[in-house]
Amino acid sequence: MPLDDAADLLQHPIIEVLGQEIVDGVHAPGARLTLESLQDRFGVSRTVARDCMRVLESLRMVYSRRRVGLVVREPANWTKYDRRVIRWRLSGPGRERQYAELTELRIAVEPLAAAGAAVRASAEVRHELQDLARQLRVLGESGRLEEFLAVDIAFHQLLLEASGNSMFAELTGVIAEVLAGRTHQGLMPLQPQPEALAEHEAVADAVGRRDRAGAETHMRWLVDEVRRALADDLPPH
Repeated sequence: MPLDDAADLLQHPIIEVLGQEIVDGVHAPGARLTLESLQDRFGVSRTVARDCMRVLESLRMVYSRRRVGLVVREPANWTKYDRRVIRWRLSGPGRERQYAELTELRIAVEPLAAAGAAVRASAEVRHELQDLARQLRVLGESGRLEEFLAVDIAFHQLLLEASGNSMFAELTGVIAEVLAGRTHQGLMPLQPQPEALAEHEAVADAVGRRDRAGAETHMRWLVDEVRRALADDLPPH
């Protein structure tokens, strides 16, 4: 399969529809899917249907059983850190649990990432973080949420990458999805809280001063504020 075709396949509507349906419980664990039924439903060739299901197999959402077809797997088997699985879960009926888990992950990781960046980031990265924090204030105060989201993702991804911890850097996609999900699910205020804008600036300034403790403290406040805000916005389990 040519590379361009492979890239297109990963965005194929069959994958998006079935992935979301599995997360939503439309296809319960143990349910059987056949290539023939997918061909009929989506009007695609057997080859396309098979290749799309291989993507879902790689996400451990289904598995192939000889003479049975494709069987939906339990959620415990899913590849939880894949961006698509995160996005589907954030749009599904269990989104409250997913937001809680991702926020706990952020609380565990991002303060330490900020502390690492304060020690290891280059001068160029320190300046870039401060510039991104200034952009966040301008965009946040003017209520330009989509632009704010793009800069916010860049800020948090850069911090993870600058931490010097390659394991933290692998989480950039995860953080991007949870930030995007919060905005697109309507869980962001029309204007970000002034305290949150100030804490982004405080994190960037602490990294700029090589203040490890300050960077960790301000980032911990920032991600914990997200936990508190989500607790107020999301309905109880």
